[in-house]
This record gives sequence, C-alpha cells and structure tokens, in this order.
Amino acid sequence: MSEAPRHLARIVVLQTLYATEHAEQELDDAFDAIANKEGLKEQHRKFAIDLLHEVVGKTQWADEHISTLAENWELNRIAFIDKVIMRMAMTELTVFIDVPVKVVLNESIELAKEFSTMKSSKFINGIVDNFVKKQNQPTQE
Repeated sequence: MSEAPRHLARIVVLQTLYATEHAEQELDDAFDAIANKEGLKEQHRKFAIDLLHEVVGKTQWADEHISTLAENWELNRIAFIDKVIMRMAMTELTVFIDVPVKVVLNESIELAKEFSTMKSSKFINGIVDNFVKKQNQPTQE
C-alpha cells in the first residue's frame, strides 16, 4: 500500500529536518536525496519544499509556543523528533490554512506513531491541540 501523497511529503520533510540536524548536510541536498529515495512525486514536491522552508523559518517561533504549552517540560528535554513534528504541525496550521485542522492533528499523531513513541503521539496531540485552541481564542484588549 502506498502512502498518501501529502503524508509522504510530510515524512520527507520530517526526515530532512532530522537528517540536517544530525549530519553535516545542506537542507536542499538532503531534501532531494530523501525525496528521491522515498519516491516523492514531482507534483507533491512543492508542498513539501514549501513546508520544509516554512518550518525552518519558524523554528524559534514554534519552539516558543512549545515551551509555553508544554507545562512542566523544558524544551531541551523534549525528544528532537517530537519537537520537529510539533514545529511542522504548528507551521502548517498557520501557513497552509487550506489544510483542515483535523488533518494536521491526525498527521502529527501518525508521524509520532511512525517515528517516535505512542506516548509521544499523545503528548504531541495535546500540545498541538492546545496550540489550536489558543489560536482560536479572541484576543483581549
């Protein structure tokens, strides 16, 4: 059974971010190598590369949100793969507004189940869900 195209795109982004954090490899070179290895079709590369670059640009912003939402957890104690999944979800929720919230939440849970742990999937779901709730709250002036 083949992966859904956007799910595969997210896997490529996750693997690219992980690889470039833990190896001396350029972002775009790593992306190309992983996308080719995973068989990401050309028509889905734009979404993946856009998500990749948005996540990289919003890393500090996402980490600030994660730190605020992950009560009783210091950012440096959260597994790197879990942080990457949350960064991706938060970025996708704010930049790719055409993607339904439920899809982004489900994708972050599935990525955690595939690449991290069952406990991580629950933790990530809680953080991203709280992020969504906070984003939907009206600001008080």
